[in-house]
Amino acid sequence: MVEKTLIQRYVQIFIVVSVYWFVSITLVFVNKSLLSGGEKLDAPLFVTCYQCIVTVAACYVLRFLARLIPDKVEFPDLSLDINIMKQVLPLSIVFVGMITFNNLCLKHVGISFYYIGRSLTTVFNVLMTFFILGQKTSLAAIACCGVIVGGFYLGVDQEDAAGSFSLSGTLYGILASLFVSLFAIYTKKVLPVVDGNIWSLTFYNNVNACILFLPLMLIFDEFSVLVQFEHKTSLQFWIMMTIGGVFGFAIGYVTGLQIKVTSPLTHNISGTAKAAAQTVLATYWFSEIKSAWWWFSNAVVLLGSAAFALVRQKEMAIAQALKTNSSKVDSEIQNKV
Repeated sequence: MVEKTLIQRYVQIFIVVSVYWFVSITLVFVNKSLLSGGEKLDAPLFVTCYQCIVTVAACYVLRFLARLIPDKVEFPDLSLDINIMKQVLPLSIVFVGMITFNNLCLKHVGISFYYIGRSLTTVFNVLMTFFILGQKTSLAAIACCGVIVGGFYLGVDQEDAAGSFSLSGTLYGILASLFVSLFAIYTKKVLPVVDGNIWSLTFYNNVNACILFLPLMLIFDEFSVLVQFEHKTSLQFWIMMTIGGVFGFAIGYVTGLQIKVTSPLTHNISGTAKAAAQTVLATYWFSEIKSAWWWFSNAVVLLGSAAFALVRQKEMAIAQALKTNSSKVDSEIQNKV
């Protein structure tokens, strides 16, 4: 009976990790097709805004299902509170920057280089954690960041040598990495506003984003681009746009689910392995020939990222053990007193 339960757990982990890989990789390929494919729309802000609209719609669908079958689906109330919207606004501004620069990076670089282009997220996490939260990082973790920076530099150099380097795409990737790290920090600060409910935060964040994108699209004249877009009546285009939105919504859920059935460390390792698989798949799909040094740069970044995850996991485990022992000592002292 125990063996069967263990097998069921492994099967569950395999299914969840596989779904995470499928959703994440598919989302990248769909967005790449929308931003620079055959029916590309040269309006990245509109594409991103539409995906936010789909996310809001998906929240309402799940809320409806929660009312219809409450024993199977749980979802928080979605009544809009202006006060909460205002408190979530700083996070929403960071969120808009994050997904905008993320898509702009994907628009200007190939999928094979996409991971390298956004590989500095870990480095910015360390920097932002120090400058904003005042938390220091160990030398071992900093050394891992140094490895990542080295891999990033080598990857840029090799991309340039191959003649496919995009300065704008790389800069967008760096900015996307910065905003991803800021988003993680601000999420922790804003979560108490919605009582720690990540779905409520997702809902308010995307509602705010939809509003914030409107003036940005006006400033960058994307409405006229949309009017002149020759495929705007194409059913295939809108299906792809909607799929991108649905997968954009789903990635948040499957990420949380993967962490839940495994662990944060396993999630980071899975994400690193997924990035490697995505890079290999992209080079095969687009028939790209890369040099040995280019592949080496990817390996350096991947190993640096995996090592950082392992180092941080050990440090957190040690910190937790020290905290537990301290609590036990305090409890024994109180009992003696």
